Amino acid sequence: MIDDPRLLAQPSSRKELFVAFTLLALQGFGGVLAVAQRVLCEQRRWLTREQFVEMLAVAQVLPGPNVCNLALMIGDRFFGWRGAFAALAGMMAVPLVIVLAITALYVQYAMNPVVSGALRGMGAVSAGLIFGTGLRLVGAVRSNPMRVPVCGALLVLAFAAVALLRWPLVWVIVALGLVAYAYAWVRLRPETATTGRP
Repeated sequence: MIDDPRLLAQPSSRKELFVAFTLLALQGFGGVLAVAQRVLCEQRRWLTREQFVEMLAVAQVLPGPNVCNLALMIGDRFFGWRGAFAALAGMMAVPLVIVLAITALYVQYAMNPVVSGALRGMGAVSAGLIFGTGLRLVGAVRSNPMRVPVCGALLVLAFAAVALLRWPLVWVIVALGLVAYAYAWVRLRPETATTGRP
């Protein structure tokens, strides 16, 4: 795992960006985010784990699919708006054709017990992939200026608010996001950096 931004590679062209995101999208049955960190940070070495976590955080707050937002940001990072569209096209073009074909088949075979059982199994695999990715990204929290206990507390609060109390996600993001922003701002102020005290 590369943690030094100076050792990172970058795509040589928009075509490479398009091909990389097409291949990434084709690996992501049940969710591309579970594969994206491994491909972008470990295999292609375009981002450090910390950079990936930061971009993913922004992608999740913005409206729209998280992975499409992430593709747009990474493409823009390397080739501006043309790179953003190349990365997004890579994420969408081939999967769109596959989804249309599968949808046509699903309409015909949806009531088949084998098909419905397979889809339920894929849901469990998808949840496992996302959970595994979350565990792999926990290491990036260690270098976060808010520190592990505060990040853990925000995680528990977000889970409790959304999963247990069933509060609307948008209000949970706004409320906890403002709390996290304020705490990070206090921790990152220049006088905090010189005195070492929050």
